[in-house]
Amino acid sequence: MRALIQRVSEARVDIAGQTVGHISRGYTVLLGIEEADDHSDVQWLSKKIALMRLFSDEDGKMNRSLSDVDGSILLISQFTLHALTAKGNRPSFIRAARPEQAIPLYEAMIDALKQEGIPVETGQFGADMQVHLCNDGPVSIWIDSRNRE
Repeated sequence: MRALIQRVSEARVDIAGQTVGHISRGYTVLLGIEEADDHSDVQWLSKKIALMRLFSDEDGKMNRSLSDVDGSILLISQFTLHALTAKGNRPSFIRAARPEQAIPLYEAMIDALKQEGIPVETGQFGADMQVHLCNDGPVSIWIDSRNRE
């Protein structure tokens, strides 16, 4: 499971011209689910995201978490995070989980983040979405549950 976490001052996701999710201060999290992922990846990654300290304290150091700043998450499914690009110029997505596997894990991630006390807004799995965000910093963090360093 891969997540691209972006610290934002605001973000929203639109589908067919309608806003379906909106947050102020928090994280936009683009989430990619691959065939090898399961609920242990959801549990590990949800805790990591919830406890990540990406907001500045009074000394300007990234020392504050979402809960410290009353932040929210805009969680967007994005299978393209598992693109294989070694051969040719067209990416392959063969490692991305099929919807019948990915949707329950995506929904489990939503629930796990909410259980951590984080307000969560979402897009719609599989929809053509336009994601608008103001990356604050910019701060962007890449996490992969297959590489738990």
